[in-house]
Amino acid sequence: MPLHDWRDERGWDGVHLLWLAQLLDWVQPRLPAGFRAYVGSVPALTLEASNGKPDVTVRGWREPTPAVPSPTAALAPDRETVATFTLDTQRALHVDWHGQLVAAIELVSPRNKDRQNAKARYAGRYIGYLRQGVHLMLVDVFAQPAGFSFADAVSDDLGLGEPPTPSPFAVSYRVGGPVPNGDAMGTPVAVWQRLLSPGQPLPELPLPLDGDQSVVIDLETTYQQAANRVYLG
Repeated sequence: MPLHDWRDERGWDGVHLLWLAQLLDWVQPRLPAGFRAYVGSVPALTLEASNGKPDVTVRGWREPTPAVPSPTAALAPDRETVATFTLDTQRALHVDWHGQLVAAIELVSPRNKDRQNAKARYAGRYIGYLRQGVHLMLVDVFAQPAGFSFADAVSDDLGLGEPPTPSPFAVSYRVGGPVPNGDAMGTPVAVWQRLLSPGQPLPELPLPLDGDQSVVIDLETTYQQAANRVYLG
């Protein structure tokens, strides 16, 4: 199924959730041993240790003091209020290796870039993956708003020097690996970049897992399976 013209955003929320589910079904059986895929709402924070427990040693130098129950008043908050932010419930596909987040697939929604603070927040989220050494596939099927691209924001922030990549696009990043030309400064980043067009099939792209392994994602097949289950008019 060719890419829809997503100037009409109706139906996207359903496609978004179903597409993530199809991507999960595609990725999970193709992962090497030790890797696990799941759909999560925020990037995982993990402590890596060979035995599955935090690699922390605690030594007591004196007998522990018995716990004293705290007065009820001490447990009450000083003040309760309502903040101006809402919890980010947008989900992404994550891949971990023995509990450590190593790769992610993010599908951009219109609300991720409908306001300036949303652009900054989600650009920071996508850039944060790469700065923490997490490989990333980023897919944006929405051309609006004109003149803005998360791929450009990533390139500018990390100094990748990529040519302009207007939305819609699909781009995959691999972080780490051999340093090109023996340059010891900075972190090597490999980029696979594809422009998308309404009415045209979506491409295949690799989702890197490490410097040598990756899973090739068939965006067309997984998108078609999701879109077929949602009435798009």
